Amino acid sequence: MLFESDILFAHIKNSDWLKKTADQLLAAVEKGSFGSVYASRETLHELYYLSGKAGWKPGEALSRIGSLTRIKNLLWPATTTDVDLLALSLLATYDISSVFDAYHAASCLLYDPDHVIVSTDDDYDKIRNLTRIEPGAVVKKLSHKSE
Repeated sequence: MLFESDILFAHIKNSDWLKKTADQLLAAVEKGSFGSVYASRETLHELYYLSGKAGWKPGEALSRIGSLTRIKNLLWPATTTDVDLLALSLLATYDISSVFDAYHAASCLLYDPDHVIVSTDDDYDKIRNLTRIEPGAVVKKLSHKSE
């Protein structure tokens, strides 16, 4: 599965409506509950862009965003020309509103064998061969496993 930027951004923010869920998910990733989980490398660019809107200075952005790359079991596969071309194709085919979303979807389709993206963004629902799961649903599955 691939965790979309909404989860990762919520995790590094001081407060966010998704923060508790994001923190639970990333703690589970660190513990190895999911095996390997992917994140699109374009997430780093997107979060840097969003960090300015959050009012973070570059050093703070580097510290917060950089901390994500040290999470055990969270893999950041390279952005390749195949990812670039598939992202452009997804933008054209599915009229996706964000280039970042297109990159996340392309990375998920190319790197995650199950083609599952964990996100609150329902734009992913229209992409063929990609399955979106709400972050809260993943947390519920985790809590049922631990019971």
